[in-house]
Amino acid sequence: MTAGQPRTGSTEHGSDPGHDGSEKTLPSLTEQMAEQLGGWRGMVEASIPVLVFVVVNIIGELRPALIAALAVAVAIAGLRLAQGRPIRHAVNGLVGIAVGALIAWRTGNERDFYLPGIIYGYAYGAALLGSAVIRQPLVGWIWSIIAAGGRHEWRQNRRLVRTFTWLTVLWGVVWIIKVGVQHVLWVANLETALGAARLLLGYPPYALLLLITIWVVRRVHRQEVTVPAAVTG
Repeated sequence: MTAGQPRTGSTEHGSDPGHDGSEKTLPSLTEQMAEQLGGWRGMVEASIPVLVFVVVNIIGELRPALIAALAVAVAIAGLRLAQGRPIRHAVNGLVGIAVGALIAWRTGNERDFYLPGIIYGYAYGAALLGSAVIRQPLVGWIWSIIAAGGRHEWRQNRRLVRTFTWLTVLWGVVWIIKVGVQHVLWVANLETALGAARLLLGYPPYALLLLITIWVVRRVHRQEVTVPAAVTG
């Protein structure tokens, strides 16, 4: 999950208690998914530089592949900026491509293009699992930024704490597994397979985890509102 400001005013309603105890309408599940993934166009644009690198590297050499991937990433970010569209996802992708390209350029090894992503994946997975161990689930804190306007009342709700804890463990385990697969391919010097794994293990698992997280948390919120209403009614 990444921080961002979801849109409001959806037709599908969930509720999140506000500061004054009133209910705040949550964006729909679809809106929250689109916000975090950048929509279908955002997902495609994020994958294009890596795909370009893989294809050019197969038919050509390392340095032209690195230049092509970096040029495409810059062009995508520039196009989004010129169109007045959010560039957060494009900038994140550009930074990752630039760092990987710099390392691969210096070492002359194709596989090192993917090294920053592997290192980041391990660090992120470890942070997720570590936060769950100390009962400060990272998914909960990220949810506070994404969907709760910075509020963290969930810390006083034991059910939500348990929910965010097991969701954080799920994210951490999946992240470690997917980066572990890439690490094995990196060690084996299977550059083309590593590129394919980077694409296949990028957005698909992320989108599935995001869908599970949003659905589960919204379901808990709805139950939290429904049960008190039924008791008082």
